[in-house]
Amino acid sequence: MSLIGRLIIIFIGFLAACFVGGMIVVVALLFPEFADLGAGPVDQGAIDILLGFGFIFVSGFALVPAAVIVAVTEALYIRSALAYAVGGGLVGLACYLGLVPFHADTLQFEGIVRRHLEIMTGAGIVAGVVYWLIAGRNAGAWREPPPPHKPPPPLPSQSRPDGR
Repeated sequence: MSLIGRLIIIFIGFLAACFVGGMIVVVALLFPEFADLGAGPVDQGAIDILLGFGFIFVSGFALVPAAVIVAVTEALYIRSALAYAVGGGLVGLACYLGLVPFHADTLQFEGIVRRHLEIMTGAGIVAGVVYWLIAGRNAGAWREPPPPHKPPPPLPSQSRPDGR
């Protein structure tokens, strides 16, 4: 597979992983509201807008950490689903901690909400597995040379034009 084709597959895998991660974040954050039986029907247009914003949010914050994970796995031919799940969890963790204020004097993050941290990490794990399903199973395949062609079989003896 050529490098250009591989980059296209990586991009498609990243977009799909971000969409799934955004869906998980939106649904998990809205789940307490859905659990209330008195809430009534949910407007489908509002859900579509929230899913769009979730996709944009996840893809915007996850681009740089995910690019690092993709570069490492492509360079080292890592094709394990577990590696992508752990990498996705680390990306989700990095995305969440990037939004939490960091107090430089005490070297601590202030205001970590454990549920939100778990949601982002879980969404990252699922997004990592989705990326593995689309692009990670063939990591580094663009660097492998194509297999050599076998020579054609010999011609039958009666097919030679000089009659030998």
